[in-house]
Amino acid sequence: MAKVEHLTTEDFDYELPQSLIAQTPLEKRDHSRLLVLNSKTDEMRDDIFYNIIDELNPGDALVMNDSRVMPARIYGIKPDTGGHVEVLLLNNTQGDEWETLVKPAKRAKVGTKLSFGDGQLTATVTKELEHGGRMIEFHYEGIFLEILDRLGEMPLPPYIKEKLDDPEMYQTVYSREVGSAAAPTAGLHFTKELLQKIEEKGVKLVYLTLHVGLGTFRPVSVTNVEDHKMHSEFYRLDEKSAVTLNEVRKNGGRIVAVGTTSIRTLETIGSKFNGEIKADSGWTDIFIWPGYEWKVVQAFITNFHLPKSTLVMLVAAFTGRETILNAYKHAVEEKYRFFSFGDAMFIK
Repeated sequence: MAKVEHLTTEDFDYELPQSLIAQTPLEKRDHSRLLVLNSKTDEMRDDIFYNIIDELNPGDALVMNDSRVMPARIYGIKPDTGGHVEVLLLNNTQGDEWETLVKPAKRAKVGTKLSFGDGQLTATVTKELEHGGRMIEFHYEGIFLEILDRLGEMPLPPYIKEKLDDPEMYQTVYSREVGSAAAPTAGLHFTKELLQKIEEKGVKLVYLTLHVGLGTFRPVSVTNVEDHKMHSEFYRLDEKSAVTLNEVRKNGGRIVAVGTTSIRTLETIGSKFNGEIKADSGWTDIFIWPGYEWKVVQAFITNFHLPKSTLVMLVAAFTGRETILNAYKHAVEEKYRFFSFGDAMFIK
């Protein structure tokens, strides 16, 4: 990485009126707005998302994260005191042990017993982590994810105050692999019909998995960008997808990622194998910020991200910092909708 020195977290700040934070999804997913940004010329154009098909060429690959959000927020009690706790499941590290966020964390010391749903699910705190994180081992009879379906609720981000009428609106239409604590939101704009049209145009639809974890909820707390430590998330790219991506590359097509989670997976693999794409799985804590040398991704779709976040830094690594901040300024002026249920960008 050719590091750019002296970038601070404040360098990625921008003014955002609260009124532009989307609280509910659009009824028609693909009717959100789309800001098309050419990072080479800095040109911008306002459009509608269903016209994304015009930005994709026959022979390109559209790479999507098929992770599905778990009903990962569960409410329980401490049987010995009756004290209430809220647990957010983040990563299944091994067996029945999970990395979690617990509120209030002070009630969850190592050895603390927890009970959920009148004892259908119990747990023991096994380790304390930073920022209210806890390792918890669960105890139950039956199938864990079925119990979670009964007891859990969808963990919407803290900036969304409205209740979601239909939890499926916080899932992509192609979600399959259960395991995320938050949705890969750039994919929320697609409908099955739009994906079918894109495929009929000759674009290859390719799927990978990255389970979205703790980093979605953790702000950047350091002043200097290079001091930030990323969380780890589990990813997988199977053989079929790797073969397709290599064929697309060989034939001169572009690799177009849907969302920062797809970007992080592809760039993790590219970094690991000297720019090559291979079937692979594991944990990634890749941090992409200006100065990063791109290995795989040539264009991408993304939403508008929180000020001073690692996601703004990632996008800036592709476009340049001033270019992306200008694009965000334009989006604010034009009253685009921001964050998880907001509008999209196509960056090439």
